Amino acid sequence: MKARIKFRKYGVMKFIGHLDVMRFFQKAMRRADIPIAFTGGYSPHMIMSFAQPLGVGITSDGEYLDIELTEKITSEKAVARLNQVTVEGIDIVSFLEIPEDKKASGMTVTAAADYQVFLLKSMESSDDRLAIPEKWQAHIPAFLSEKQMIVWKKTKKSEKEVDILPMIYEMRAEADSIYMLLAAGSEQNLKPDLVMEAFLRYMKEEERPFHYHRLDIRTKTENGSFLPLSDMGKEIL
Repeated sequence: MKARIKFRKYGVMKFIGHLDVMRFFQKAMRRADIPIAFTGGYSPHMIMSFAQPLGVGITSDGEYLDIELTEKITSEKAVARLNQVTVEGIDIVSFLEIPEDKKASGMTVTAAADYQVFLLKSMESSDDRLAIPEKWQAHIPAFLSEKQMIVWKKTKKSEKEVDILPMIYEMRAEADSIYMLLAAGSEQNLKPDLVMEAFLRYMKEEERPFHYHRLDIRTKTENGSFLPLSDMGKEIL
């Protein structure tokens, strides 16, 4: 049986990198007595994979970890056990059964992620925020209607010019934040800070401090809509 764990990452844990989060969950699985499967061979390790690792400094309400189980455990019991051994800044939201098919893994099906972008008074605190300027609200439709928006995008292997507009599925201003639905996953992946850098350049404004919060990671359905990865799973009773 395969299971998908949804968790929140907030507070001081936003400064913890992906490898440390992975080590934390390895320890949490043991402490919570979750019947997780291991690989074979001379150096067995837990079978787990994250859908879309979160960047340092970003908080989130929707992170996902897929694991393989050796025996059944109810969703209610697994969530309770994991939350008993977790630390402040990581909360377990759900524990759901997902299809056995490799094509259903979080890494494979991830197609988008949505974010809230908060304008800060300074980088000293992510809680000290400003309202989104009316000028910004007025410029977003024009920004999105440009023929292209070329930026330099860095990857692990190279740096190249990319048109980011096709990877912005939705962007709108709200009273206290900017909402974005962006391409994510192995085929296309756009980070929210790159969008805001391009948007400020478009408005000919200087750099401003922001806090980025991921709302959820999503898969694309046959009809073109984007659903949270948790919608692919079901409660284990």
